[in-house]
Amino acid sequence: MNKTLLSFVSSGTPDADAAKEALQKRYGDTPLSKASTVVVLGGDGQMLQTLHQVMKQKVPVYGMHFGSVGFLMNNFDQHDLPARIAAAQATTIHPLSMSATDANGNMHHALALNEVSLFRASYQAAKIEICVDKKSRIEELICDGVLLATPAGSTAYNLSAHGPILPIDSPLLALTPISPFRPRRWRGAILPNRAHVTFEIREPEKRPVTAVADSRQFLNVVEVNVKEDRNNAVTLLFDPGHSLEERVLNEQFKY
Repeated sequence: MNKTLLSFVSSGTPDADAAKEALQKRYGDTPLSKASTVVVLGGDGQMLQTLHQVMKQKVPVYGMHFGSVGFLMNNFDQHDLPARIAAAQATTIHPLSMSATDANGNMHHALALNEVSLFRASYQAAKIEICVDKKSRIEELICDGVLLATPAGSTAYNLSAHGPILPIDSPLLALTPISPFRPRRWRGAILPNRAHVTFEIREPEKRPVTAVADSRQFLNVVEVNVKEDRNNAVTLLFDPGHSLEERVLNEQFKY
């Protein structure tokens, strides 16, 4: 791969900035908008931010770990980087498309590669009706929140909320409650990726709810619609033997 087609992005930590400078000296650099491959130096947060930034370019992204978790990253090694990228395995991820209506009637749109989450915004539990393909499945979920996760996002916040891990290439979504109070025994659902999920907020003035699509936050929502967006996608590159599919599989056997 032509080294002039690599663009480097740093999370801004001293170590990541130093690595970026060394890689630029060794392999050159090109503007993000003209790159054929983007190299991210940081953690999963920086990776998600960069994936959103380059989604419309349809350019693959290769990450090297300088963060705290690094689930979406490869190990750092500045040697033979073009060869590593050429040999990398590609994983394609489709985002969720969220449309949220707030209490003032304003409509907000956002994409989420990991999950769309709803959180209570006061000391009182949220009351949320959940509809799947226009059919009410739970009339009133009393909870701290609820989320809908992609397979890629199923190992992130969804896993922390005791949701299921989904194989990365599965046509599924994970619907997971966050600290549910009623119905107490409901632990979530696995939905087909073609499902259209609607969250209706009960008593929004008394029990305000915030919607979050990855890192974008919307206050005082009264209705949130979520479905997979097949028109958009991102491509992540992983070293052979360390694919995202393998990492997701390994995560299910940790104890």
